[in-house]
Amino acid sequence: MSGLMPDPDAPLSSSAKRLTAGQRLRNYFLTGIVVSGPVVITIYLSFWIINWVDGWVKPIIPQIYLPETYLPFAIPGFGILVLVIGLTMLGFLTANLVGRTLLDFGETLLARMPVVRGLYRSTKQIFETIFSQSGTSFRTVGLVEYPAPGCWSIVFLSTPPIPDIEGGLPPEEEFISVFLPCAPNPTTGFFFYVAKSRVVEVPISVDDAAKIVMSLGLLRPGDEEPRNAAIEAVERLKASGRRKKPPTLPPPEAS
Repeated sequence: MSGLMPDPDAPLSSSAKRLTAGQRLRNYFLTGIVVSGPVVITIYLSFWIINWVDGWVKPIIPQIYLPETYLPFAIPGFGILVLVIGLTMLGFLTANLVGRTLLDFGETLLARMPVVRGLYRSTKQIFETIFSQSGTSFRTVGLVEYPAPGCWSIVFLSTPPIPDIEGGLPPEEEFISVFLPCAPNPTTGFFFYVAKSRVVEVPISVDDAAKIVMSLGLLRPGDEEPRNAAIEAVERLKASGRRKKPPTLPPPEAS
């Protein structure tokens, strides 16, 4: 493990020897932020999700079945456990004939409600598209020339446009819908249609592309050791922020 972090007592190169004590402390501070930041954020988001699900599920559970009824403390994550078991049982019941019949009956009732009907159909199509194992949506990564010529951005390839939209696009080109994620939050971005000939597909996964976007290009896909990648990212930040010394002028010649 000693090779993962820089050794302050190791021999330094000529450029590292010029660092002052303040610069060393700043570099160590940046390394600590990069290494501990993802851990702290992951723990915080995990507890936030657990508490949010517990606050949503526990009120619908009878008090007699809650662990805190018999224990002097609450068990975090009990709501998630109940939700997972409940969804699994729902899927099991839906897979058989009786559950399928009840599901069809419920969908028939929703189909007769004017406002709820459109909302239910749209939501169902979105979930079926996202969780479908045979679909191709958001399983391919590409590059498009955006926002200016010579600048390339990562996009997630989706499906071709529907016939009504395709009729308004230029007929001489084949178009595809793409989602361009924003950095460092890939859940927001821009959705637009672009000609297939202007998209360059790249052989990386959507997860790896999301890592590139979230890290602003500092982390590379396939890094086996995240701590090494974090340290390399700090070194690149230091190198990019280090100012070059002005050239030394020769002494004036005596007149």
